[in-house]
Amino acid sequence: MKLLLLGIFFQITQLSSKEPGFQPIFNGKDLEGWEGVGGATTNWKVQNGILSCTGKPGSSWIATKKKYANFELRLEFNIPTDGNSGIFIRAPKDGAPWVAGLEIQVLDDYGDKWKNLKPAQFTGAIYAVQAPSVRATKKAGQWQTIRIRCLGQKCNVWLNGKHVVNSDLVDLAKKSPGVAGLKRRDGFIGLQNHSSPVHFREIEIKRIK
Repeated sequence: MKLLLLGIFFQITQLSSKEPGFQPIFNGKDLEGWEGVGGATTNWKVQNGILSCTGKPGSSWIATKKKYANFELRLEFNIPTDGNSGIFIRAPKDGAPWVAGLEIQVLDDYGDKWKNLKPAQFTGAIYAVQAPSVRATKKAGQWQTIRIRCLGQKCNVWLNGKHVVNSDLVDLAKKSPGVAGLKRRDGFIGLQNHSSPVHFREIEIKRIK
């Protein structure tokens, strides 16, 4: 009886500790709320609550139909060996989203294909701008968590529970003037097709006022 009550208490505690305000932006059934950019979404599939990119030709990325300015985004991803993808934030639908907006890199950091990349090209980085402070990735084929928080000129990234990016976008824009997205304060959330399979699930967001 005591064990049963303890289990019920644990479940209630877990439910009550869930942060309020988060809403799913992927319903686990189809691409409602999303649209393809640069082609049809035939290279994106949904099955058993998982959104997968086949890596085949089609849309170069998929974007939310809604714009987001200040937000916290949370999701899980699974990248195969030598896989490459990315999460776009505050991106427009015109131009390269990793330049006109920002890309948070998703990569098989341990893949032999990427052993010569620069630090700002590994998972969790603001792509080609700011490297993650520590390597927090798991091996390919495992589910991993990423959390991205943008508020005004501040952008923070947590990877598998570790705080890997704490940035001031104004300062970064001075160092990387060619990345126009550092000056953007709103745009679309996107998932990249980089000619590589990748899987996403539990995609949810909270707007921050």
